[in-house]
Amino acid sequence: MTNPRAAITSKQILLLPWLVLIVALTLTWLVWDHERQSARKELHSQFDFALRDTVSRLEQRVAAYEQMLRGMQSLLATTPLTNRTAIHDYVETLQLDANFSGIRVIGIVEKVSTQARTAHVAAMRRQGLPDYTIHPDSQDETLAPIIQREPDVGQDQAVLGFDPWTEPVRRLAMEKARDSGLPSISGKVRLAVDHETEASPGFIMYLPIFAHGQPRDSVAQRRVNIIGWVYAAFHMRDFMASLYGKQSPGLALSIFDDVVPTAEALMYRSPDEAAVAESAMENTMSANEYMVVAGHTWTVSLSTQQAFETLYGRDAASVIAVTGICLSLSLALLVWQMVTGRVRALRLAAEMTEELRHMAQHDPLTKLPNRALFSDRLNQELTRAQRHGGKFALIFLDLDHFKPINDNFGHAVGDGLLQQMAQRLQASIRASDTVGRIGGDEFVVLVAELTEANAALALAEKIRMAARQPFIVDGNELLVSCSLGVAVYPDNGSDEITLTKSADEAMYRAKDAGRNSVVSASNTTR
Repeated sequence: MTNPRAAITSKQILLLPWLVLIVALTLTWLVWDHERQSARKELHSQFDFALRDTVSRLEQRVAAYEQMLRGMQSLLATTPLTNRTAIHDYVETLQLDANFSGIRVIGIVEKVSTQARTAHVAAMRRQGLPDYTIHPDSQDETLAPIIQREPDVGQDQAVLGFDPWTEPVRRLAMEKARDSGLPSISGKVRLAVDHETEASPGFIMYLPIFAHGQPRDSVAQRRVNIIGWVYAAFHMRDFMASLYGKQSPGLALSIFDDVVPTAEALMYRSPDEAAVAESAMENTMSANEYMVVAGHTWTVSLSTQQAFETLYGRDAASVIAVTGICLSLSLALLVWQMVTGRVRALRLAAEMTEELRHMAQHDPLTKLPNRALFSDRLNQELTRAQRHGGKFALIFLDLDHFKPINDNFGHAVGDGLLQQMAQRLQASIRASDTVGRIGGDEFVVLVAELTEANAALALAEKIRMAARQPFIVDGNELLVSCSLGVAVYPDNGSDEITLTKSADEAMYRAKDAGRNSVVSASNTTR
């Protein structure tokens, strides 16, 4: 006679391999989904960095040209606008080809009243310009002819005498420069020296020249005492070619005049962007950034191509999926084969389940807790602090200048630096604290059970100093720094969202303050 209880037990044992398979596949899916989302977030982080880096390089280059024009402005404060030899010699010393390769031409514009027009033309012709004339004809009370252009390499002399005041886009920039006393960039223009049918879009930077010794404190005084402008003209393609640094591959860049990205406002399109337009490929990510350069607004449009995802994306999700499925099937088969030795099989299943759980909660590169595990520990500490009225802190950390290391030494060296940074962070904290990696070169530290807020700032400073020590990776000595933001519960946030936001904003203030610093969410910089 069959024992009913024994029959039920046998059926349950036969179901065990299927249960193991379902659990293992479920865990595989969770790990795969987490990795897929993490990879996407990291790709977005790289894209955001590339956009900020592009804007920064544009701003740096404009600032360099602005300083060059200020040198010309200083020269013209001590010598007349008509001192052609002094201006020519000064421009030669600038070595435009080597130091300011994006400049098409540097020029001088003189303010001339209509009453002084005849005398001005005569004086210019006496300087060796027999065909000089002010053009086009204008009925305006103010004339502003170009009286000198450098470098002079036999270019079209008909440009001399051209009055940019008659052209609305140029005039607007000249008026802004005059009234503010600061550099001003024009909108999209066709340069006067261009004769081709399809001329490259250009722009002009103007800086006002005021009469020496005359007041210029108010707009009215500046309008009365202006005597001319010094300017630099650019083809946008040459300007972009002169930028500092190198654009990341797989990025398509466009720049538009003003804030509306239309075909008429297009000033520059990278070769990659043109290829995308021709092949009608769908970009994975895109963003527009509005930047103000020398009083004028540009729209910087950046989008990614497949090459960018190939370079910065990671394909660990597919590896996890394949590995997890294989492990799940192998485990289920093993349990089936060892059903009579179920104790041993269950122990093996538990070990593999723990391994998958660990993969789901830890960063595969640094072995630190990932965003999900860190969030769980943060909520545990939040519950403890709310129950006992205690304090704790969050420290957000972002490495400064990390991208050039990947660009110059390769991602393997960059990964090695991140692993060493993780070790330094773990060595800097207490056993009760938690450090995690939340993506890219960003880390976060949970400082548990604080007695005073200054202890968190002191720990952040300790971490900052540790990050400044040289890293040795594959024989390369690497130097980086980090920017840290500190938020304390409950002073800077009463829940996970507000506290995290406070720490993140403090970190970005540290970035904006020049990097390599600690900023408290209470606005204290160390």
